[in-house]
Amino acid sequence: MSAAQPVARRSHFVDLTPFRRSPAFFRLWLGTGIAAIGGQMTVVAVGLHIYDLTGSTGAVALVGVIGLLPMIVAGLYGGVLADTFDRRRVAILAESAAWLSVLGLAALAWLHIDVLWFYYVLTTLTAVATTIVGATRAAIVPRLVDRELLPAASALGGISMGISITVGPALAGVLVAGVGIQWTYTVDAVLFLAAFTGIVTLPPIRPEGGGTTRGIPALVEGIAFLRHAPNIRLGFVIDIVAMTFGMARVLYPAVGALAIGGGAVTVGILFAAGAVGTLLSSLLSGRLGHVRRQGLAIRNAVLAYGGFMLAFGLVLLPLGTRQGGSITDSLASANLPALALAAIALAGAGAADNISSVFRNTMMQSAVPDAMRGRTQGIFTVVVTGGPRIGDAFVGLVVLSTLLWLPSVLGGVLIVAVVAVLVRLSPSFRGYDALDPRP
Repeated sequence: MSAAQPVARRSHFVDLTPFRRSPAFFRLWLGTGIAAIGGQMTVVAVGLHIYDLTGSTGAVALVGVIGLLPMIVAGLYGGVLADTFDRRRVAILAESAAWLSVLGLAALAWLHIDVLWFYYVLTTLTAVATTIVGATRAAIVPRLVDRELLPAASALGGISMGISITVGPALAGVLVAGVGIQWTYTVDAVLFLAAFTGIVTLPPIRPEGGGTTRGIPALVEGIAFLRHAPNIRLGFVIDIVAMTFGMARVLYPAVGALAIGGGAVTVGILFAAGAVGTLLSSLLSGRLGHVRRQGLAIRNAVLAYGGFMLAFGLVLLPLGTRQGGSITDSLASANLPALALAAIALAGAGAADNISSVFRNTMMQSAVPDAMRGRTQGIFTVVVTGGPRIGDAFVGLVVLSTLLWLPSVLGGVLIVAVVAVLVRLSPSFRGYDALDPRP
C-alpha cells in the first residue's frame, strides 16, 4: 500500500477538490447531508416527545440504552455485508429499512398512539439500519476519492454533519414548539428521500480482494485484523472514552426545562451549538491535509474536547433547579448569559471532536486495505454510534443525583486523564506518520 501524501495548502478554507474530482462523491455527500438534517430533527423530537410523555431524563436515556446491543450487532454484521456484497445495494436496502421506521414514528404521532415501547422499537430499528448504512458508506468513500484527498473528503463530511446537526435540532425545536411533534417526524420522512438519490446514482461497488469469506468467519477475520492494528485500535478506544464520558445530549430537555430555561427552543440551541463548532472547524480545515503526526493531532483534539465538556458542566453548576419549568416554556424564560456560555462550550467541543474525527477517518481509510475496510468501518460505526449510547447510560446514572452539572464535570475530567495516559503508553500512535500509514 502506497503512502498517502498530505496535501500542503496555504488557504485555511476547506479543500473542495474532492467535489471537482469525483461527481459521484459530491452526489453521495449532498444526499447524505440533506437526509441527515431530517434525521437530527427526529433525534431531538423523540427526546422531547418521550420527556413530554414521562417527565423523565432516564426514559430519554433509555432510547440509546435499548438500541445499543442491536446497533453493535448491526455494525459488526453490516461491515461483513459491505465486504461481501455490492456496497451500493447494501446501502440501498438499509436506507429503505430506516425510512420505513421514520414513517412509523410519524404514523404513531399522527394517530396519537402514546405507547412508549413503540417509540423505543422504532428508534432502535432506525438506529440499526443507519448503522449499517454508515459502515457501508464509509467503505465506499475511499473508492470514489483519491487517497491524498481523504482528509479533505473527511472534512467535507464534517461540513455535512455540521450543517445537519445545526439546522436539524434548531428546526426541530421550532417545529415542535410551533406545529407539533407530528409534523417534525413527517418532515424527516420527506427529507430522507434525498439519501436514495446519493446512493442509487453510484456504480456497483464490490470490495476489492474481498467477498471470499462470509458470515461469522468474515467477522472473526475482521476482529483478528484489529488485533494486529494497534493505531486503529487505539483510535477506537480513545473515541469510546470521549463518547462515554463526554455526551450530554440526554440532559438537554431537563436543562431547557429546569436549569437554563427556555424549553424546546433552548434544547434546539444546545443541540445545534456543537454542530456550529463542527461546521466552523470543517470550513477552516484546509490545512489539515498536511498534518503528518495524526496520532498526536487526535490526542490534542480529544483533550480539548474533554476540557470543553468540563466547561459546559461548570456553566450549569451555579444554576440550581427551576420550579415549574416545562419544555413548552418560551425563550423569554431562559437565563440568556448561561445559555450563551453553554452554547460556546458545546461549540468548542463540537469543533474538537470534528478535528479528531477527520484524522481518525483518514487513518482508517489510508492504512486499512479495501478488503477489510467494511468490517473495520463497521466496528468503528459501532464505536461512533454505540459510544454515545453508553454515554447516555452514564449520564442517566450520574444524574440520579439530581445534579445536572455533575455528568459533564466528572466526564470532562475523566476524558482528559484517561486519554493522556492511553496515548502516553502507545509510542506507535504518538509516532504515526501520514507519509507512512500503518494500521
